[in-house]
Amino acid sequence: MAGYSELPDRGADERVEDGGRMKDNNIASLGGDTRASRVIIAMLGLGFAALLVAAGAVFWIQRENEANAALVTHTLAVEASLGGFASASERMETARRGLLLTGNLEFAGIVEDTQKVAKERASELAALIEDNPKQKARVARLRAMLEAYSRHYQKTIRLTGAPRAAMLADFSNDTGVTHVREMRAIVQTMLDEELALLREREARQKQTQRLFLVTLIVTGALILLVAGVTLRLVRRNLADLRESRMELHALNLGLEQLVDARTAELQRANSEIQRFAYIVSHDLRSPLVNVMGFTAELEAARKAIAAYVEKSDRDGWAAPDATARLAIDEDLPEAIGFIRSSTQKMDRLINAILQLSRQGRRTLAPEELDLTAMANEIGGSLHHRIEETGTRFTVEPLPTIVNDRVAVEQILSNLVENALKYLKPGIPGVIDVKGRTSLGRVMIEVTDNGRGVDPRDHDRIFDLFRRSGTQDQPGEGIGLAHARALAYRLGGFIEVASALGEGSTFTLTLPSEWRGENEDA
Repeated sequence: MAGYSELPDRGADERVEDGGRMKDNNIASLGGDTRASRVIIAMLGLGFAALLVAAGAVFWIQRENEANAALVTHTLAVEASLGGFASASERMETARRGLLLTGNLEFAGIVEDTQKVAKERASELAALIEDNPKQKARVARLRAMLEAYSRHYQKTIRLTGAPRAAMLADFSNDTGVTHVREMRAIVQTMLDEELALLREREARQKQTQRLFLVTLIVTGALILLVAGVTLRLVRRNLADLRESRMELHALNLGLEQLVDARTAELQRANSEIQRFAYIVSHDLRSPLVNVMGFTAELEAARKAIAAYVEKSDRDGWAAPDATARLAIDEDLPEAIGFIRSSTQKMDRLINAILQLSRQGRRTLAPEELDLTAMANEIGGSLHHRIEETGTRFTVEPLPTIVNDRVAVEQILSNLVENALKYLKPGIPGVIDVKGRTSLGRVMIEVTDNGRGVDPRDHDRIFDLFRRSGTQDQPGEGIGLAHARALAYRLGGFIEVASALGEGSTFTLTLPSEWRGENEDA
């Protein structure tokens, strides 16, 4: 697996060139889409602004219409009151004449009633035309004339004899008749002015309605224009999107083919690397066995020579000189010890390479895994070591995932064993295993309070046969490299957060559900 970076990248230049053209096209398409989107947003904003203006105009015109309608209603009310006053004054004068001519007292009651009605209408008029100084002065004049008429009426009904005959003879010039004529003239003047106001207000109302109609037409035309332009832009944008989607689909097909070809190359390279590792480790074992065999023979020969020297000393033979004796007693044992130590280490390394090669060829079998139970089982298998070091080992509830049991168990076992191996001397160990789920992935954290790892060595500890810190613990430096390689095969990865003397947290990230589609990629 480590040899991926050394594979030749066939067609890299062509893909880079194609990728550059595709990137340029995508950028150009993106710029066009951005401009179109801005125009669409601007048009929609313009349409929204037109609607706001139309709503404001409708509100203002509605208020104007209401105000004009109120003024028209007010004018009609004034005209109605004037008509009522004029009718009452005419009836009042007619009843007075009937009373004077016939002496029938029923006419007196009519005069009294019509006077009351005329006063009420005058009061109504005074309230209605309060905002019109001219009309207000005229109403005051009407009320004064009505009071004068009432006084003259009281005076005339008491006349008898010659004064009464004289009044009746010249009745057309009677003061009461003069008052009624003047009131009739004032009422007509007020009616003429109210009619003029009514025509003016009706004209203003029509003008407001025309303005409202024009506003609606302009707003509607603007909205139709905005809608048409926006629809055209949206249709063009959709057409561009469909074209881009087709191009993207074609690119995806080509990319999938490229990925498949690349994956096949990587799978072949991975298989070749595994076979190479197996062959190399197997071929190295044969000369190593020979070296170990000859080392054993050298050791046997050294012992025979040493026995011979001891016998010569006992029997008084001529003993070897000091140099030969030093070689026999010290140099040969030391050299043979170095050879044996090196061959044993080489044997362990070859076994490690073979194990990695076998693991790389093993077929992974996804299944549902209870990580909480698995972590507790790992702790149970290390119970003796945990008790011996006085370590507190806790497992929080972990998620359930679908993955290869053996591989996941090997990774977790390695992380927990490393945490136990590198505790700080004299301090009770604490190892916590906890997990969480996020966006379809599971994060399992193994945290300890041990020695910690220098931040400069965070990447190094995952390299094959590389270790960090004081080398006072057994091991060949393959555990974390093997764990990371397994994590990659399982569709995940391992990270470390640590500092010297502050403990470590190793985080294993795996997919919640892995089916092993591209385990060798």
